[in-house]
Amino acid sequence: MSTQRGPISQFMEKNYLHFNAASMVDAAKGYEDHLAAGGKMLISLAGAMSTAELGISLAEMIRQDKVAIISCTGANLEEDVMNLVAHSHYKRVPNYRDLTPQDEWELLENHYNRVTDTCIPEEEAFRRLQSHLEKAWKDAEAAGERYFPHEFLYKVVLSGDLEQYYEIDPKNSWILAAAEKNIPIIVPGWEDSTTGNIFASYVIKGELNVHTVKTGIEYMIYLTEWYRANSGGKGVGFFQIGGGIAGDFPICVVPMMYQDLEWHDVPFWSYFCQISDSTTSFGSYSGAVPNEKITWGKLDTESPKFIVESDATIVAPLIFAWVLGQ
Repeated sequence: MSTQRGPISQFMEKNYLHFNAASMVDAAKGYEDHLAAGGKMLISLAGAMSTAELGISLAEMIRQDKVAIISCTGANLEEDVMNLVAHSHYKRVPNYRDLTPQDEWELLENHYNRVTDTCIPEEEAFRRLQSHLEKAWKDAEAAGERYFPHEFLYKVVLSGDLEQYYEIDPKNSWILAAAEKNIPIIVPGWEDSTTGNIFASYVIKGELNVHTVKTGIEYMIYLTEWYRANSGGKGVGFFQIGGGIAGDFPICVVPMMYQDLEWHDVPFWSYFCQISDSTTSFGSYSGAVPNEKITWGKLDTESPKFIVESDATIVAPLIFAWVLGQ
């Protein structure tokens, strides 16, 4: 594909010629070629990518139709919105490696929850979002309706109720971009998140019914229907950032369809790239080389496969910049 390259891409092409740097460029070119051939792309987000402000580049990828569907952890779903409404209250701790247990306790007492070098403010982030989600949950239940976690968040961000709190340019929020496009999001294990915990507390207190928020099994059914409708032609690629449930859950839809449902002619994922610093030692799935996925019926022998063993907070924005022609 011939594309007018911007300065970031030109720098990559000139300097990133070997090892992980070359793998990154190869993966970016493969991503670009996949889209040019009419393919669609799933991006999975593990780790604390929203707190790392991946939205700065990912939101533009969404706006320019470079990603068709996202799978993410509950933390990444909520933390992009938290950054949107409470950015000025975040606290950066560059010397986090030197913190003592007492230093950590003082952060807790000051209502800061630390993610590596970044502390999320509980009151301004978690609680500010909580009140609006609580209303959405209770309104749905009163109407006898049920929604997925991402659909509830879409309702909140599209309502305009959070605009009064915006502390970053909204174009840098990937959730807002996704909501405006109404792209599907898969959130396996949503209950393992702050908002998931908050919802559980309302259920325990008898204020909400557990069935008001749709489940992970329903997400798999939803993904199955989406994959069947979108995997024709060039097919769907899989761009995995980190490991864990955000990646493992959606990639399993393919073997589930032809092994468990016994459906025929189910297309494999037609592109695969993973950015990870995990290793294959001790049976790590996150660090497994892509070829292992062939044995699980997820990838074909001919599927383009890439692995970049590096820091996703550095690598992902560079690959996105390449795909965006920057």
